[in-house]
Formats: sequence, C-alpha cells, structure tokens
Amino acid sequence: MKDYYKIGEISKIYGIGRDSLMYYEEIGILRPVRDINGYRMYNISDIWKLNLIKEFRSLNFPMKKIKEYLDDRSIESTKNILNEELDLIDKKIAEFISHKENIIKRLSSIESVIQNTKIDEIEVVYIEKRKALELNADIKRDEDFDFLIQKLQKEYEDRFNILGNNNIGSAFSTEAINKGIFNEFKSVFCFLESNEKVYNIVFDEGYYVTLNYTGSNSNNKMYMEKVFKFIEENNYKIIADPIEIYKIDIHETGIVEEFVTEIQVPITK
Repeated sequence: MKDYYKIGEISKIYGIGRDSLMYYEEIGILRPVRDINGYRMYNISDIWKLNLIKEFRSLNFPMKKIKEYLDDRSIESTKNILNEELDLIDKKIAEFISHKENIIKRLSSIESVIQNTKIDEIEVVYIEKRKALELNADIKRDEDFDFLIQKLQKEYEDRFNILGNNNIGSAFSTEAINKGIFNEFKSVFCFLESNEKVYNIVFDEGYYVTLNYTGSNSNNKMYMEKVFKFIEENNYKIIADPIEIYKIDIHETGIVEEFVTEIQVPITK
C-alpha cells in the first residue's frame, strides 16, 4: 500500500471528479499535501474520509452535514447519522414503491386499451365529470401538441406521466370544424384522478357520443364525419367542443397501425 495517492488515482478509485475533490479541499474536508512539483497528494487520513463521503453522498447528504460529522465524530454522532441514513433509505424505498405502482398502473392502462377497446363502433355513454389540467393554444401540427404537453407537464411539476397515459388529449377547434378542417385544435389536456387537488378545468358530466379508431390521426376527418352523421340522424345537439383522447400514440409505439384514438362529442338528447 502506498502512503500517498495523486488526484487522478483518487478520482479513478472513488469515481469522484477532480472538480469535486478540489471542492472538498476548498471547504476544508480534505487537506492534500503538495509534492515538489506542486501536485496534490492524498494520504491515509484523506482515504477514510473519502470512504464516508462516498457513502453519505450516495444518499444525498448535504456537504455541510458531512463536514460537521467529520469534524466532530463520536459514538453518539455516528449513531445519529446512521439513524438519519435509515430515514433517508425509508424515504427512497417509499419513492421506489410509488414509482413501481405508477408503472404497473400505466402497463395496465395499455393492456386495458388493447383488450377492451371497441374499434370503429359508435356508442352513447354517460361520463362523470372529470378533473383535468389544460393548456390553451392553437395547434395545427403534431409537433405543436407534443411540445405543449411537455410544457403542461413542466408547468404543473410533472403531476402526470406521458408514457402509458391514456388520459391525454386535445380539444377540437369548433370554428375549424365548421370550415371542414379537422386537424386544428384549441387546447391540450390530461384527465386526472377524481381525488386530485390540483387541476385547472373540469369537463362536465353528461352524455357523449364516442368512437375509437386505429391508425394515423390524420384520418380523423372520416371518423368525425361518421360521428356527426350519427348525431344528426338521432337529433342530438352538440353542446361543447369535441375532444380526442390519444389512448395509444407515438409515445407508446412507432407502428402507426397500433395507434388508438377516441373521439368524444358532448351532446344533449
């Protein structure tokens, strides 16, 4: 065993960047000596400190806390900091469990769409009121939609995921529809759980004419016209903007034929 190690050796052994090692020196945790050429040389007393620093940093202990412990160690302070480690580990376990449950839920959502969705069948269904996060904007391209969903997600601190989420959609521009244009939208949204406390819009409960279709969203005109014909034939009245929900889209698959989209048009009988 050597008595001294150069900064490059320490960096490689511990997987700690040179900048971090120099920062530890700057705040007084490490005190390397200099050789005749001015290179930093770390001795045995620095090594045991690095062992502890690596462990504490893996649990995101702040450097101030680490320095306080290294400067004043005792059995009592060691017991205290180990108990703090346990608390942090418990929090991480809880976060992992929550993340796992979220992933299982998203997998279940995808499987439910695959197994239970009726394709190209018009239905009239009663839907309870739905809380959502919505962002208003003029949308004329798929790229606009993707950007706005990301913006909405960031604005609300990642309160919803995108991958495997079959509650993301957009509201049609009724003005554009009246001109025969079916690829222009006025907002993007994400439906939330009914017990969610943070939301900025509630979609009214009521009857909706619905239809699910597969394939590219550029084909939605054909399906929208089919829905409107059904509404007209049954003397229903459209009472709000139609919406489109992207149950499976480009985020889940690169195979366009696997896309599943649901049209929902709110009506009165």
